[in-house]
This record gives sequence, C-alpha cells and structure tokens, in this order.
Amino acid sequence: MRKIISTISFLLFAAFCFAQNNNTTIIKAGKLIDVETGKVLTNQLILIRHDSIVQVGSNIAIPKDAKVIDLSKYTVLPGLIDCHTHITGQPGGDYYADIFRKTPVDVAVTAHIYAKKTLEAGFTTVRDLGSAGLVDIALRNAINNGDIVGPNIYAATVFIGSTGSHGDLNGFSAYLQFNMPKGMSGVANGVEGVREQVRYNVKNGADVIKFGASAGVLSEEESVGAPQYTQEEMNAIVSEAKMWGRKTAAHAHGAEAIKMAVKAGVASVEHGSLVDEEGIQLMKEHGTYLVSDVYDDEYILSEYAKLGFPEKIINKEKMVGKLQRENFQKAVEAGVKIAFGTDAGVYPHGWNGKQFKWMTRFGLSPMGAIQAATINAADLIGIKEKTGSIKAGKKADIIAVAANPIDEITSLENVQFVMKNGVVYKNN
Repeated sequence: MRKIISTISFLLFAAFCFAQNNNTTIIKAGKLIDVETGKVLTNQLILIRHDSIVQVGSNIAIPKDAKVIDLSKYTVLPGLIDCHTHITGQPGGDYYADIFRKTPVDVAVTAHIYAKKTLEAGFTTVRDLGSAGLVDIALRNAINNGDIVGPNIYAATVFIGSTGSHGDLNGFSAYLQFNMPKGMSGVANGVEGVREQVRYNVKNGADVIKFGASAGVLSEEESVGAPQYTQEEMNAIVSEAKMWGRKTAAHAHGAEAIKMAVKAGVASVEHGSLVDEEGIQLMKEHGTYLVSDVYDDEYILSEYAKLGFPEKIINKEKMVGKLQRENFQKAVEAGVKIAFGTDAGVYPHGWNGKQFKWMTRFGLSPMGAIQAATINAADLIGIKEKTGSIKAGKKADIIAVAANPIDEITSLENVQFVMKNGVVYKNN
C-alpha cells in the first residue's frame, strides 16, 4: 500500500512539475532597456511563469520544458503605458453626426477595434479619461474577463465639468433639450454637486476621476484656458475622490486653472498648454505629473477641417499647439515629473507611438521619453508595483522593437512583439 501511495505521489508531483514547465517562458533579449536604472543591458534572459516575471539576468538556467522566445536581434522593453486615451472612439468624418447621430451603443460596437489596435501598438496599459455611457467600464471588464483583446484599462467613466464648460454641449440653440439619465452627462455644479458626481462615477466603476479645470480646444466654448470650476469645487472633487481611494486628473490648458488644480491636489495635469513659471514651480513642489499630448497638433491641423470640425475649433488649436510644446519643454527643463499621454482618439488609435518623436524634440532624452511611458506612467496610475519595468515580481508586460529606440526613437511606432500578462498577442 505504501508503495502504491508513493508511486501516486510521485506521478502527481511529476504532473505538477510538467504543468509548471508548460507555463514557463524564457525570452532571449538581445538588448533590454532597464527603465529603473536608465541603462541598456545586453544578452539578457527573462524567465516568466504564468503571467509574471520570475527572474531577469544573463546567467539564468533555462528550464528543460520552457517555451523559448528568441528576441536576440531585438530591443526588449516594458509594455508601454498611455495615461491619456479615449479608447472607445475616434472622429468618424462628420463632427455633427458624431455628436447627434451616435449613441453609446454605436460607440460600444466599435470600441473593441480600437482596444486591439492599441495593444498591438505596444501599449499594454492605458488610462482612459472620459467615455460616453460607461462604455469604457464595459470594455475594461470584457478585456479583464478575456472576452476581447485589449490593454489593461484604468477608466474614468464620464468627464466631470460645469454647465457651459468643455464637458458640456455648447454652441447650439437653447431650445434643444437633451434628456440624459442623472449623472451620465458628467455636468455638475457646486461643491455638493461635484461630490455627488464623483460618487456616481465611483459607484459605476471609475478607477480614476477626470474633471475639467479649464476650457478646452475641441469644444465650442469661446475660451481655451479659462477656469471652469472654482477653487472650492476643485478642492471638493479631489478630496471626495481621495476619500474613495481614487486619484484625480485635471483637464487644464490655462495657466490659472493649472495652478488651481495643483493646489487642489490633483495627481496629474492633462495638456498643460499655457502653464506659466509659477505653475511649473507649483507642480514641482506638489509632485504633480504633467501629461501633455504634444503630437496632436500635427494631426488636428492636418485633418480636422476634412472631418468637418468648426473653424473656431481649428483656430483654437492654432493658438495653443505651438505654446503647448514650448511650455512642455520648459516644464521638462525645470524637472517637472512627466508621464506619457497622447489623447488618443483625437487621432487614430494605434498611432500612440508617434508622440515619442515630439517628446524628444521638445526636451526629453529618448530614455526619458521611454521612462515617461513606463515606470513614470505606472507611478502616476498607482500600479508601479505591478508593471512599468522588467523586474522579478512584476507582470510580464513586455514588447520588442527592431532597432534600439535610444538611438532611433521612431522605432516605437512599429512594435514587433507584444506580451501582456504573459500572453503573446503579437509576434512579427
């Protein structure tokens, strides 16, 4: 009997070991970008078990039954992170049709296409900062459940904005009435009103809270940068979000609105186009991240007239685009923390990597730009212990490109290999 039990135990142990080895992968990396040290390592091995990195180094014993992925001719780096996307949609070619003829159901039908394109572009994680009808929550959940393919999504649900703000519908007859379910528009006013909206967003699955501190570009209110909430309202949004364990992201173009948002305690300023020296110093003092979409100007000025956008919107972009890049450079030189964010959805999804060139053109080193899209972005979102670098104990979010992006940053526009949570989604 003891012999039978011993034999059964051995067979079970062997089966366990075989199962373990079947879930073990070795990646051979010709070059590996260590974003934590800012160094490029050569001839590295990455041992992955299930969805996590177990070991990284040049002298790792390769398990006998491990699957080997040979990327010895490529540069390997952590999966990229975009901290400012609108992953559920993009302009369809008719500005007014997009506003008035589409429902959240239309958006939901195509959202999975953009999610897949984003992942295949090398972005294994995104922060989605505003979506109609809670489509971003449904998309996030479907991806997490394995029903569809896409990046890890940290979703904001609806954009919180004041009446008449960038988050409202402007430029149309006051006789037009749009009856939306309570909370779904994101329009909220007063301290109690904005607190209630934060609670509504959290109740419905928000991972992060996004609000409009200032006016914007791609909307029909007159200003670009004027504050659109009082200091008390911004303070209330941030404190309410913090009570629920959520970080806040402030859409803010204007100098005064940026300073108000920073004083309120936001984790990040989005866009930051007209930030002044005082604002830059405040951001440094508070440790506030700048998430600046410095590529968008190219696409908006090239394509938005063809897409039927009103001339007033395009004129606003002409006023803001150049200043945004100049002020981004000032912020970089001053040492403001930078996280990568593109406003993807303003341009076609999957083009996220185009921004790296513009970030390096306006002040960041190639390594700095890569760190902005990896370890810095993970820190901003609050997932630094999970992802953002290739290190033992972190999720196996790994990409590879043909050239060394430290020498050729545009190689990040053409990612050859994508692994998310230990699963390969692209291997060219």
